[in-house]
Amino acid sequence: MARLLYNLGLWLLLPLVFLHLVRRGMKQREYLQHIGERFGFYTAGLDKPVLWLHTVSVGETRAAATLVQRLRAAHPGHRLLLTHTTPTGRAAGEQLFGDDVLRVYLPYDYPFAVRRFLRHFRPQLGVLMETEIWFNLIGQCHAGGIPLLLLNARLSEKSAHGYGRFPVLTRACLQGLAAIAAQTREDAARLTELGAPNVQVMGNLKFDIEPPQAMLTLGTQLRSMFGQDRKVFLAASTRDGEEEILLDAMQRCATPCLLMVIVPRHPQRFDEVTALIERRGRRAHRRSENRNIDAATQVVIVDSMGEMFAYYAACDVAFIGGSLLPLGGQNLIEACAVGKPVLIGPHTFNFAQATEDAVHAGAARRVQDAKELGWSLERLFAHPEAMEAMSQAGTRFVASHRGATGVALEIIRRHLPG
Repeated sequence: MARLLYNLGLWLLLPLVFLHLVRRGMKQREYLQHIGERFGFYTAGLDKPVLWLHTVSVGETRAAATLVQRLRAAHPGHRLLLTHTTPTGRAAGEQLFGDDVLRVYLPYDYPFAVRRFLRHFRPQLGVLMETEIWFNLIGQCHAGGIPLLLLNARLSEKSAHGYGRFPVLTRACLQGLAAIAAQTREDAARLTELGAPNVQVMGNLKFDIEPPQAMLTLGTQLRSMFGQDRKVFLAASTRDGEEEILLDAMQRCATPCLLMVIVPRHPQRFDEVTALIERRGRRAHRRSENRNIDAATQVVIVDSMGEMFAYYAACDVAFIGGSLLPLGGQNLIEACAVGKPVLIGPHTFNFAQATEDAVHAGAARRVQDAKELGWSLERLFAHPEAMEAMSQAGTRFVASHRGATGVALEIIRRHLPG
């Protein structure tokens, strides 16, 4: 009965699904491409057995990079399929892996669409990353004898409460997975409380990411463009409403010739952020302009994708967005991996354990508002020895948490048929 009601709800929402794609497509035209794939229609040919990984968007795709590389090396007789939900995730997959993997959209969780997906690709094994619990997808994989794993799983209290509203369906769904491995003990406990059996803790795949040499080289070039003598403050993955706070913080910071580099989380906001900065009377420069950054430029807007490691390498201090407002925060591990001092806001429930561990290790500091952010920036720039201590703490913090990829590979090996 619970599954019947779930599917009835999906059918009632179908007109809104098309409206959602059209509205998103008006801001980001990529949403209007490959629409058939979202309903199970595919044209990609297959010449090998398929190993399938679902990485929703940019963060999950980058987190899986080391795992993908090692899977390709360990299973050369298989074709690797990456499925995504967002165009930015798909673009990240193309940038990271080129033609070495297949890339398509995962269909919406309609029974007919899921059946088409599974019949077309016939995966020998599937991996869902982080928080991806789709009732029909998991049910049909279980019924069809396809081992489906939930790896690098994380589940916030808010998400756990949401799934807990449908206890029978959620329990059956989690028990249909072949294996579950969570990032932290807290994530494992929440999944177990919802009915998941035998949840193990594997750590976080994001700690195993190695900064690509090409991005480090680009970072050196960017730093030269920014000016070697200027202090560079990176605001990474900012969300709607945060740029105003960041500009207020910049105004409070007395560090001379400070350059702020803003990387909006969503590409459809590039123009909006540029207009905001200009309204605030700041001299702005867009990455896509491909011109020199003069001394009068105060803010650079990064309106390109896939270069985050380069900007971490090019900055002096990094702020991680989504955390000044109650949005849950973004991943701070990449900034720590290149040895950058990290500032983070009060709202980090999406990455709670990693953030707390980084703060405890001395790699990151919390700020509550624009006033504290501006003061912290000014203090750090005035005390280079404190910046160096945070830098070293960051690299030690990341090194001490590596190893999740090896655990994931072993779980996949155990469940791969044959």
